Amino acid sequence: MRADAKKNYDHLLAVARAVVKEQGVDASLRDIARQADVGLGTLYRHFPTREALLEALLRTSLDEMTALAAELETSGAPDEALVTWLRDAVAFTQTFQGVTALLTAALDDPKSALHASCVTVRAAGTRLLSRAQAVGKARSDIDGTELFALIAALAWLGDQPSLGRHADHLFEIVASAILTIPASDGGRAQRRPRTRS
Repeated sequence: MRADAKKNYDHLLAVARAVVKEQGVDASLRDIARQADVGLGTLYRHFPTREALLEALLRTSLDEMTALAAELETSGAPDEALVTWLRDAVAFTQTFQGVTALLTAALDDPKSALHASCVTVRAAGTRLLSRAQAVGKARSDIDGTELFALIAALAWLGDQPSLGRHADHLFEIVASAILTIPASDGGRAQRRPRTRS
């Protein structure tokens, strides 16, 4: 990419990030072009579809979440590593309103520009969960898909004006529900795994 084209691309991406942060993932592409002081055609030359623009906006964050999971796999206690990553994952999903639905749909659509990144992130979270389960620090009746669903649910809570103030407290409740409770804690020992059909 030529230097001037790269400059235009970076400028469009920076403006798009601000507009999408304000309006959510359904932000007007026309608004983005207008605020970037370019024609709609210029925007489409760089980002031929809305999904291509969103993929460019989200790719770096998704890659960072994957890298964080890899780092935590070797540097932290399994339960602490899982909760740290879970907290960062929820924070990421609250960056742009509506991103959770977008990522969930991308997981099920191999043709989506976001599919590969979403699958990679889910796999990274699953490894952290499996590591905690292997040492008895996380309940055994949850898998990576359900962990991703809990992230989506917590992100949704943060998007609700009337519930947002409860998001941190509810995160703590969900995180503690994922982890196992020591037998010395009021006799509420390890939860029994549920039978899968």
